[in-house]
Amino acid sequence: MTTPTGRPRSEQARQAVLDAVDDLLVEVGYAAMTMKNIAERAGVGRPTVYRWWSGKAEILIEACTEDAIRELATEPQGQPREDLDGYLVRLGHFLTVEPPGLAYRALIGEAQHDAKVAELVRKADLLAPPTITVLDRVRPQSPRMPADGVAVAQLVGPLLTHVLTTGAPMADEDLRRHAEILLEGWR
Repeated sequence: MTTPTGRPRSEQARQAVLDAVDDLLVEVGYAAMTMKNIAERAGVGRPTVYRWWSGKAEILIEACTEDAIRELATEPQGQPREDLDGYLVRLGHFLTVEPPGLAYRALIGEAQHDAKVAELVRKADLLAPPTITVLDRVRPQSPRMPADGVAVAQLVGPLLTHVLTTGAPMADEDLRRHAEILLEGWR
């Protein structure tokens, strides 16, 4: 996100822009979305939007990050396998049904040919924080779990790849087997 200049943000206007970008992504898709129609949908002027963000990718990243933290939070289940299973099911739903998950997938696609978007996606790393929260609950029983970055990739990578190539979440049975394999290796 760019450093804002001028008047401080109105939280109401900011939230209206974040909601507008989510709605427009679902209605018209990333390619057809413009800063103009984001501003119009939010009921704010384009200068207001440009004062806070340099482009639609920045707005989407901010919206996705806030939503991912909230929507991917899971309650501790008491057992490592149940913690991983519950998180993977929630992540699959997030990536295939929830607007911020769909936005994240659109940004990953855009990142393949836009270096600025790729850098925004890399810096935001929006799946890492909620995944690390779950991994921290599992780590005490998993002494061979690698460092956070590798463990996040091991847990999330297969599901994300499946979703990106099929548009569908993995079957629950496959998710359970994936969690089981990881836990065996981490013990």
